[in-house]
Amino acid sequence: MADTQTLEKPAGQKTEHFDVLIIGAGISGVGAAYHLKEQCPDKSFVVLESLESFGGTWHMHRYPGIRSDSDLYTFGYRFKPWTGAPIASAEEILSYMGEVIEENNLNDHIRYGHKITSANWSSDEQLYRLEGVRTDTGETVHFTANFLWMCQGYYRHSEGYTPDWEGMDDFAGEIVHPQTWPEDLDYKGKNVLVIGSGATAATLVPAIAGDCSHVTLLQRSPTYFIPGRNENELADQLRVLDIDESWIHEITRKAILYQQADFTRRAFEEPEVVKEELLAGVREYLGPDFDMDTHFTPKYLPWRQRIAFVPDGDIFEGVKSGKASIVTDEIERFTKKGILLKSGKELEADIIVTATGFNLSVLGDINFSIDDKPLNFADTVTYRGMMFTGVPNLVWVFGYFRASWTLRVDLLGDFVARLLNHMKAKGVKSVTPALREEDEDMELLPWMDPENFNPGYLMRSMHLLPKRGNKPDWQHTQDYWAEKDELPKIDLDDPIFVYK
Repeated sequence: MADTQTLEKPAGQKTEHFDVLIIGAGISGVGAAYHLKEQCPDKSFVVLESLESFGGTWHMHRYPGIRSDSDLYTFGYRFKPWTGAPIASAEEILSYMGEVIEENNLNDHIRYGHKITSANWSSDEQLYRLEGVRTDTGETVHFTANFLWMCQGYYRHSEGYTPDWEGMDDFAGEIVHPQTWPEDLDYKGKNVLVIGSGATAATLVPAIAGDCSHVTLLQRSPTYFIPGRNENELADQLRVLDIDESWIHEITRKAILYQQADFTRRAFEEPEVVKEELLAGVREYLGPDFDMDTHFTPKYLPWRQRIAFVPDGDIFEGVKSGKASIVTDEIERFTKKGILLKSGKELEADIIVTATGFNLSVLGDINFSIDDKPLNFADTVTYRGMMFTGVPNLVWVFGYFRASWTLRVDLLGDFVARLLNHMKAKGVKSVTPALREEDEDMELLPWMDPENFNPGYLMRSMHLLPKRGNKPDWQHTQDYWAEKDELPKIDLDDPIFVYK
């Protein structure tokens, strides 16, 4: 590893310098650190994490039952075999990540409690100057880096999204968001109302149903789920045959990705057939007399929003047993006792949980500037959802929605390493994506096509995100199965890349 340099600021305050600075020690940042160390061993680097430990989402979220909503054979890294059940708890995922850090000696590169607040690119110096704060001491810290690898995710950890409903102050009980779940919240023997219809709500309801007097899931509209047993028969059979775990991981991973590719293709080519298959899977748990049309038949077609896997159909088993119930209606207002619905019915509760989504965060809410001029990422055009026109030496890891997030962590790890090694070979210090001559009249569109993918947190914040073009180079396609072949073949001497 190259030695860390120390630069002096005018006031005598030291500034540490690294070739590469990775922001975030969640699933993306740990993966980035691994690939950088393996593929660019000559580069000095540091991983700065604002929290007190690694894990990101899996460290921050503490609500009961928190688990992955996709399988760990694809959510896990390609280089680290997964050996447990496909759907894993946060504790199991953190243990897996901890093994990656320990086995690859990454701890020495990670600094916890370091929150970056500003980053300015200096064209004269050909580097970033960053300022931040030590969250444990309040001390101001300064760094410089030639390259920024943004791995902080896509939503604000400090607070979840809760709509401002009328009368919330009137409610006599407690209102909590799963993202900031109080450790001392006592829900035993109480009536709990969970607002939401996504993976978080579907995870939380069965996790607490056994301890509550009753738990009600209130949703404005239904979502799609894939219920199934939390096991992988192929992986289990290969283990019986005593196949090496690295082979099992790779074979199972490829099989799952093949099945997912076929499912995604069918969701767009024959959406009504796929829709009926998904509903039939839920109906198997709830029986023929359950009101599927009201409670589990979404208004949108499959894969326009993320589809969560429900292990062993636990939320449906909870509804079937009577420990949980589901209400599909809209909120008129909060009351002292609970929530008044637009239908006129009042739902009483001791605790209301707002499992209502995220607040999107564009590159960690850091104040970016170029040569001291504020940078608005909404004024840029994205290059394949990872780089931005006019922004030098920066890559943002934004994963997949229709496939596991971490698949893109591995792909971008390869791309960044190849780019850094290419820059070294060329003897250049910076690379900036730019529209080519043939792109200059290209129609610019919102980051994501709402007809393609339209979850609420994206729709609410689309104005904050970079633009996309109508050509593949200028889009975040969300298509892992295309990108796994395309990204390794990117011509790094394409006119898109402007080197200095």
